[in-house]
Amino acid sequence: MTAVSELHLTVGEDTYVAPLLESEAPESIRALKVVLPLTSELMHVRWSGHATWINIDEVKLPDLPRENHTVYPSRGDVLLYPGYKNEQELLIACGPTCFKSPAGELAGNHIGTLEATREELTALEERTLRDGVQPVTVRIEASDTHRV
Repeated sequence: MTAVSELHLTVGEDTYVAPLLESEAPESIRALKVVLPLTSELMHVRWSGHATWINIDEVKLPDLPRENHTVYPSRGDVLLYPGYKNEQELLIACGPTCFKSPAGELAGNHIGTLEATREELTALEERTLRDGVQPVTVRIEASDTHRV
């Protein structure tokens, strides 16, 4: 078995897990391992479509390159945006998403994809839209699960 690092997002009673893409975004993952765990707020996006986000401006990230970056994440993709033109954030795509801000389109570093169903991601997004900001804890854990 190989140890795999996983991102865990806990929102209320629900925990969402994303295996980290360490070979595709190594510097982004290294930076997150230094600043996590983090307790913050999960919000609905204003500009990007069907997604949620966590403002992480309070953490000190090193200068990070664009790695495995995208403007159009797929459902469940987690992007780290290190603040090139806008505030630092983690974006969680819950459906059709074009990552944007008042500064225009943004490319975030794709660091993992949540292992969640379409229904679970839709419910997460709708909860932030209907009920507002949700408390969230973000952490990285090692898993001994073998993945192919």
